[in-house]
Amino acid sequence: MSGHGHASFGAPKDGPIEGAPSAEVPAEGEIRIGVYVCHCGSNIAGIVDVVEVARWAGEALKDQGVVISRDYRFMCSSPGQELITDDIRELGLNRIVVAACSPHLHENTFRTATARAGLNPYLCELVSIREQDSWVHTDKAAATAKAKAILSGGVARVRRNTPLDPLIVDINPATLVVGGGIAGIQAALEIADAGFHVYLVEKDASIGGHMAQFDKTFPTLDCAACILTPRMVSAGTHPNITLLTWSEVTHVDGFVGNFTVTVKKKARYVDEDLCTGCGICQEKCPKNVIDEVYEAGLGYRKAIYTPFAQAVPRTPVIDRENCTYFIKGTCKACEKFCEKDAIRFEQQDQELTLEVGNIILATGYEIFDARKIAQYGYGRLPNVFTSLEFERLTNSAGPTNGRIVLRDGVTEPKSVGVIHCVGSRDRNFNNYCSAICCMQSLKFAHLVKEHTGATVYNFYIDMRTAAKGYDEFYQRVMEEGTLFVRGKPAEVTEAGRLPGEEGKLIVQVEDTLAGRQRRIPVDMVVLSVGLEPRADAKELAQRFGISCSFDGWAIEKHPKLDPVATMTEGVFIAGCISGPKDIPNTVSQGAAAAARVLGMIQQKHMKLEPIKATVHAEQCSGCRICNTMCPYNAISFLDAKGVSSINAAMCQGCGTCVAACPAGAIAGTGFSDEQVLAQIEGLLSVGADGTPLKRSAYPVARHQGDGNRPTPVDVRPSPAIEETVRA
Repeated sequence: MSGHGHASFGAPKDGPIEGAPSAEVPAEGEIRIGVYVCHCGSNIAGIVDVVEVARWAGEALKDQGVVISRDYRFMCSSPGQELITDDIRELGLNRIVVAACSPHLHENTFRTATARAGLNPYLCELVSIREQDSWVHTDKAAATAKAKAILSGGVARVRRNTPLDPLIVDINPATLVVGGGIAGIQAALEIADAGFHVYLVEKDASIGGHMAQFDKTFPTLDCAACILTPRMVSAGTHPNITLLTWSEVTHVDGFVGNFTVTVKKKARYVDEDLCTGCGICQEKCPKNVIDEVYEAGLGYRKAIYTPFAQAVPRTPVIDRENCTYFIKGTCKACEKFCEKDAIRFEQQDQELTLEVGNIILATGYEIFDARKIAQYGYGRLPNVFTSLEFERLTNSAGPTNGRIVLRDGVTEPKSVGVIHCVGSRDRNFNNYCSAICCMQSLKFAHLVKEHTGATVYNFYIDMRTAAKGYDEFYQRVMEEGTLFVRGKPAEVTEAGRLPGEEGKLIVQVEDTLAGRQRRIPVDMVVLSVGLEPRADAKELAQRFGISCSFDGWAIEKHPKLDPVATMTEGVFIAGCISGPKDIPNTVSQGAAAAARVLGMIQQKHMKLEPIKATVHAEQCSGCRICNTMCPYNAISFLDAKGVSSINAAMCQGCGTCVAACPAGAIAGTGFSDEQVLAQIEGLLSVGADGTPLKRSAYPVARHQGDGNRPTPVDVRPSPAIEETVRA
């Protein structure tokens, strides 16, 4: 029957039988538990005998209060949820245990189903027999036995569960967006257009991010500035957006709906209210400085500058480290020529305090430092360029006005080699794919052909052109005559050995399609470098209470179902902060994060999980160990009382403080000692072969060993002990 729907042990859905549970209201205090075991298609049922587990629970756990036990192919489906809601109403169930996938995935699904039937959702317990059982075992008998033990632990635990109510917090309608690239701009405009205020914080002197440095965007070859600049202007002039450039977030306090954010607004040494952006100060400044940021080291700017012509805001910044006045106390040319008297050499950094309800992090990425791969010669061989340098060469507003030339600034290359995946898909550096390198390299090949007509070689590992219009662009570049060599170059050298290699850069590569080594002489090499997390990514994550992967990318709440939320309520992520993305995906995430924020703002209130930690003041010794260990900064010390206190709205219920407290003064709601120990006892009450052990098994097992120290909870009683306590 289970193969086509469900099997029930206790009472079938088609009517009562002799000895079946009564549909009458249960006696006060009586615990009546419903157990539901999911097949999850073949994800669980392929390894675990689900029908047997459901049958066993209905019989072996009857004395624990189980009155109904069912299995169903997909418990998360509407019919599966209806089984639960109908049984709660008809059988008077007051506890629910679902054995299925991870609580992280579907706990809320089953809690919602429980609540629809009028039962407190926190009286529903979800135990994982997929991630913790069927997916990690191949032995069906052992997996089935383990499923029984996991289910037994869930039943023992749910008996101790108590009704809980969510915490209600008000949502401040203002939003903070950190990062002024295309993702941050998109998010800010979406929220501002909906009528709510946004603070857009950008560490550089202008918004625009990396996209402002590009010439064209793939695959349509639209002008990057033509797409970006109108958005920048809209963000800079929008009445609902407060633009804070040349600024950084230094501290974050509070919780979802009520964040207090401290922003350091660095001194520009220019009065933003008086400056008109005429540019005369930059024109008259005598100091030229190599522009390592916007022009990638290929061009110059002045000591007082705006990053680029279309910068928003237009107010320039004085580079204190290179300004002659700050170095020698002389010059002041900018002040002398400023008609609006807007220069302020005495200006100081400001500290601003913002009150916001939600935060969107869109801080972007950095490019891989090609100097780390010494064999490619970047920084040593003059005509080896990075992808960002090449972007500036091809840009009509760049240092060469769009002319593709060698480092001498004059000579056009007759042949160009573009190397894909530099710093990506490389176990020595970054093992991941940077997502944009293939299309970026194809774009470069097209631009070289368009600007110079030179011969172009693309050296690739695999060609990844999966998005809309990408493969068509690949076909177009091939038709234009670009030569593709499948193989990762071993070296770029200027040591010529063969005729025709004199004065050239030689790319040494194994052509895996031809099955031979090749030496290909070119005039210019472009390294298509990968994307990396920002250098301060982990510091940023700690400041905002979110997590980072080992590589440094921000971790989303769920990579598929919730890719713009984080585990910290009210903090969202968008764009390349969570991993490499192209421009369309980045814009989509900016809009998605804004939509999530708008949903919260329009509700005006938010329900928070009641799974929180609580300090029992009478037991607290004031050691403050918990204060430094809380990853969410939810614990403060009350000097007047000499005890620690937890802000329930900030607490995420992770349990770090509960485990760390040496006095046992902190309790976790929903994870009391009684609940956890009951679950352990339930787990250990089932033998390794799935047969029940006597109730004394747990006390015996916990003193196995030296007789004093508890056995770790993931260690079962030895077979000898199991044999002595076998039921």
